[in-house]
Amino acid sequence: MTVVPDNSINSISESIPAPTREEIFAAHDGGKLATGLTAPLQDARDLAVAYTPGVAEVSRAIAADVTLAARYTWTNRLVAVVSDGTAVLGLGDIGPRAALPVMEGKSALFKSFAGLDSIPLVLDTTDVDEIVETLVRLRPSFGAVNLEDVAAPRCFELERRLVEALDCPVMHDDQHGTAIVVLAALRGAAAVQGRPLDGLRVVVSGAGAAGVACARILLAAGVRDVTVLDSRGVLVAGRAGLTGEKAALAQVTNPRGIGGGLAEAIAGADVFIGLSSSEVPEHLLATMAPEAVVFALSNPDPEVHPDVAARHAAIVATGRSDFPNQINNVLAFPGVFRGALDAGARRITEAMKLAAAEAVFTVASDELAADKIVPSPFDPRVAPAVSAAVAAAADGHSDAE
Repeated sequence: MTVVPDNSINSISESIPAPTREEIFAAHDGGKLATGLTAPLQDARDLAVAYTPGVAEVSRAIAADVTLAARYTWTNRLVAVVSDGTAVLGLGDIGPRAALPVMEGKSALFKSFAGLDSIPLVLDTTDVDEIVETLVRLRPSFGAVNLEDVAAPRCFELERRLVEALDCPVMHDDQHGTAIVVLAALRGAAAVQGRPLDGLRVVVSGAGAAGVACARILLAAGVRDVTVLDSRGVLVAGRAGLTGEKAALAQVTNPRGIGGGLAEAIAGADVFIGLSSSEVPEHLLATMAPEAVVFALSNPDPEVHPDVAARHAAIVATGRSDFPNQINNVLAFPGVFRGALDAGARRITEAMKLAAAEAVFTVASDELAADKIVPSPFDPRVAPAVSAAVAAAADGHSDAE
């Protein structure tokens, strides 16, 4: 399928009035969260049931059989949204208190899109040992952990350590939520153009949390030619100074052994995925292959403005809500956690992430177009489809238990 670049890419942004500063602060006044009741508390009898003396019966039962806590408390449906405030949105290391409005927002999204309760926890430490110890000690209070806005490369170790230490689902959304939706969007773009994933040459600009996870999920989905860049250029095996996740990634990407920087990597590429704050000059986009796909995902300022990208690319996506093709993590994480908790999974596995991406793509598949490669975040089908797919992928897999 041949796709003509959409020259009306600003049409959506022009139809959405930008919120005013006063409106934004008013919406956050007093915070965005509050607790609610699931049982009545209107008279003395209600009090006797919900609290003393009735609650003692439930506590005795749980003391005798701790598995009953999953039924008689909210633990089994509660997600802890955890951050140390070191990589918040595009703001960077702003600390835990300044990160809290973002974590409250994440909790609001869990409730709105997946019906899950969650609680934001911002920790006044960046020490991995301390964070792990804190969450291990708090484990009786929650059923899953959504790591958020933790800086790379520490985020990789933190997630790995928590997965090992906790007997419940743990996912760093900046890594895997982004990767799931990027894969779904690329599936959509490839379907619009009638191209197989395994034949695409993909360039990922950014080797932080999202860049590493996106590269890895694309490889797992069958993309054979993925090249990743960091601030020093292309990741290539043997490059001086490469360590940790970057060194490991260099071993499985860049099959043509490209060296240099963005100019060398992007020439002839089919897909550019921007996950860094670096700008992409227009003349480099012009060197991409015909019918190129550009995902400029940095927020609030994409690596290249969508209008500029559309001069050279057939399909353009951003991370912003005021342009078509918004690649938004909310398409993934609510359903992923809901599915994992529904299945009683102890891990969120690669198979579950791939299933989530497939579900997002499937929801969009009936209405695919160059300006609609993913569903709207407000499409009510998305979270149920993702949660069902994730639960099915978890079912029967020992590594998810």
